[in-house]
Amino acid sequence: MSDDHDEYEEPAREEFDHDPLGHAEVHAGMTVGELVEQYGHAGIGAADVSHAVDVYAEMLGDDDVTNFFGLAGAMVPTGMRQVVVELIRDGHIDALVTTGANLTHDAIEAVGGKHHHGHAGPHDHRMSADDEHAGMDPTAYDETLREEEVDRIYNVYLPQEHFALFEAHLRENVFPEVERTVSIQELTEALGKANLEVNEEDDVAEDAGIAAAAYEHDVPVYVPAIQDCVLGLQAWMYSQTSDFTLDALADMTHITDLAFDAEKAGAMVVGGGVPKNYVLQTMLVVPEAYDYAVQLTMDPEHTGGLSGATLDEARSWGKLKPTAENATVVGDATITLPLVVAATRERL
Repeated sequence: MSDDHDEYEEPAREEFDHDPLGHAEVHAGMTVGELVEQYGHAGIGAADVSHAVDVYAEMLGDDDVTNFFGLAGAMVPTGMRQVVVELIRDGHIDALVTTGANLTHDAIEAVGGKHHHGHAGPHDHRMSADDEHAGMDPTAYDETLREEEVDRIYNVYLPQEHFALFEAHLRENVFPEVERTVSIQELTEALGKANLEVNEEDDVAEDAGIAAAAYEHDVPVYVPAIQDCVLGLQAWMYSQTSDFTLDALADMTHITDLAFDAEKAGAMVVGGGVPKNYVLQTMLVVPEAYDYAVQLTMDPEHTGGLSGATLDEARSWGKLKPTAENATVVGDATITLPLVVAATRERL
């Protein structure tokens, strides 16, 4: 019998470091931080969430870091508004880049409007078998909502009269304060101020929101694709009969100066599209790059699209330092954002 097995030597391995995978243990009463710690023993998405918390906690825990936050997708109308508000109030966001749609829905809530639970369509499992819409084809289902003047964002409903409330708010309280050539950031600052004042004057039950919190804490809010929303449409219409107009390029000087002056920089990017790229591209025109970055996305990388592009890919462009700590979590951001933020807060 051969004794070859007695002479076996393990091959040299650069990647494998004998770190055995564990098995997550969950129990009643555990905190979010404890749950994420258990995620760290596991693999695939659970390990990614754990890593994201590690990076985000290090990023927020470093007082020398200027924190840039990108917020894309329907995060405000789907209930993530207060997560961002509290991050601003606690000093964890130094610059916010978002969509005009998120600010539109933020303002609607600030001045008394409200989003409502709805159904994702006629085949939503939460609809009862005898529901009047059950079995209806999707076109007819949404046509019924149209006739009832209700707009749908997946399984969230918004009565159209709330847009009328928002539009009146803009014309009465926001646009007259900036009736000249202003940057988009100056417009969002005026919006935040007006949201706060109306919210307090009318004793609105809902919080004054993201733009108001940013105004109170001197956090600039950038909306690089402001034309792509009701806020942008209303701004354009107001500009047709007044001296009001927007200088979109002025914001680039503002955010670039912020990045240039940062001792260190960190990026939390929720979703993709324009807010993600606007946050990351800022580092292309300053001497440094991001020291930390966390991305929460639903998009795969293999399509070649920007929204799913990895942060490692961004490193090839010089947007992240070669030594930057970064993490990407692929999943529904309405699930991953509260989870990562809650666990990070507990860690801090």
